[in-house]
Amino acid sequence: SETVETHLALGNLFRRRGEVDRAIRIHKNIIARPTLSRTQRSLALYELGQDYMSAGLLDRAENLFQGLIELGEYKTEALKQLLEIYEQEKDWPNAIETARSYEFVTGKRTHSVVAHYYCEQAEAAMARHDMSAAQASIKKSLGVDKYCVRASLLLGKFESASGDCNSAIRAYHFVERQDADYISETIEPLEKCYRSVGKLFEYREHLESILKQYGGVTAMLALAELMRTEQGDRSAMQFIIEQLRKRPSVRGLERLVAYNMQNTEGAARENMQILGDLVKKLSTLKSSYKCNVCGFEARAMHWHCPSCKCWDSVKPMQDIVEN
Repeated sequence: SETVETHLALGNLFRRRGEVDRAIRIHKNIIARPTLSRTQRSLALYELGQDYMSAGLLDRAENLFQGLIELGEYKTEALKQLLEIYEQEKDWPNAIETARSYEFVTGKRTHSVVAHYYCEQAEAAMARHDMSAAQASIKKSLGVDKYCVRASLLLGKFESASGDCNSAIRAYHFVERQDADYISETIEPLEKCYRSVGKLFEYREHLESILKQYGGVTAMLALAELMRTEQGDRSAMQFIIEQLRKRPSVRGLERLVAYNMQNTEGAARENMQILGDLVKKLSTLKSSYKCNVCGFEARAMHWHCPSCKCWDSVKPMQDIVEN
């Protein structure tokens, strides 16, 4: 019994080095000792559960962590590990129940994470065309966390698919009140909704308001495209030039070059094409989203950071040069 701590440290070392089989053998041997105290046995069981997780044996790990919770040992740690297991398995009902147990045990709020679990259920329901289940999950998500941006975006998508574009517009507008950092995610679907109900003038007023209050290249480019349709290329280009002087951006320059190419010929067009290719390459190299916790960058939106596994930490980049 006096060498238990040494053996536990050795097992942890093997697991960190990727030698999971050796770590499992060591922790099993520890558990088999009849002289262990309750605390030592519980710690060895917890470490063995982590070994199983590293080995991808999630069902065995789940059984061990549930057993620890029943024993009342390492409850907080075991609940955290169970949450990770259920997230990997996309077992959202058990994830919701476990998150609530974790909140009860620790006193730490889990409402924002639970809201995402309901959103995961909603997306799965929409993928299988079960719109009734999707609507119920979205409603539960907003009931748990009224500031869940993802739920509002899903509600807008649901209402739009159901043909109720006015309700979809209200859902997308609510995002501004929840977290203005995500406004850029609403611009494209809002354009479709406003166009569907024949109210592009309201859409233009909305874009002008967003650009004035928050800036952002996405809103600027959407407004430029409206101006191009209504007033022609020259007005749109002049507008982009004015905005680029205030807020330089690669995406803005790329759009300006594209508009110019349609109004040039011969050698000038060839030169513009070279510039356009260069700017396009620069644009494709830039990430659009960044995790505020670990710094992970991506071209697409991730509600669950692939790097640090945090929820709600990835946001559209707000730097005017990168947005």
